[in-house]
Parts: sequence; structure tokens; C-alpha cells
Amino acid sequence: MISDDLLLLCLFEHGKFPPNANYLFLGDYVDRGKQSIETICLFLAYTIKFPDNLFLLQGNHECASINRIYGFYDECKRCFSVRLREVFADCFNCLPVAAVADDKTLCTHGGLSPEMQSLDQIRAIERPTEVPDQGLLCDLLWVDPD
Repeated sequence: MISDDLLLLCLFEHGKFPPNANYLFLGDYVDRGKQSIETICLFLAYTIKFPDNLFLLQGNHECASINRIYGFYDECKRCFSVRLREVFADCFNCLPVAAVADDKTLCTHGGLSPEMQSLDQIRAIERPTEVPDQGLLCDLLWVDPD
């Protein structure tokens, strides 16, 4: 099985590497295999190196309560320390939860919330924050289309 970090590099090879192309990723960088640490570090490194070309949104697996269950916590503990996972949790709580592409397409990991009336409500979400069990922020990461 090819790891997610290698898949990212394959994507760039088939498309274009930043800064020659722009990318918006919608989340779930961890809990997808045995190399979640390497994968999220690669994503973060590209985001730091190309801040105008590569963007990361928070997905539901970038929530401490979820990646505690699905493997990222255990991977961090096994390979490094629980403290590393806490640092990642702090980082994930700072990621944006939505983006507007080309001034017309709303992008989220999950979907639209029945509570949402305007984009200003998303802009008003204070970051960093943990994802609550219900409400607008939760819906943006969890709602699936019917």
C-alpha cells in the first residue's frame, strides 16, 4: 500500500508542484494509515513553504476526540510521545474550517449547517477552538449530504 505522503507527491508529479499550481485540501490528513505523522508533517511543510499556493482545512479526523480513537494518538505515542499529539491537536484547532475558491465555491470537509445563514457566521468562529458535539462548527466538519 502506498502511504498518503507518497500519494501527495504523486499528485504533484501528475499535476504541478507548488508554486506552479494551487491546492486546497479538505481534511483527514491523519488516521489513514501507519504514516500519519509523516503525512501531516509533509502537508504542513508544503503549507509553510508555499503559503499562497497550498491550503489545508480541518477535517473531522483533525479533532482530538476522533484521532484518539482512530489511531493517530497511538501512532504519536508509539513513535514519539503523547505530547507530540497534543501539539498537533493545538495545530489542528487553528486550521480553517472553510474556504471560498474562485470567489464562488464554498469548500468544507463536511457540509452545510442548517444553522448557517451567511458566510459571516463562519468568519465569526473563534480559532483556535475544539470542535463541539453540535452546532455550526461541528456541522462544517461532519454533515454528509443526504
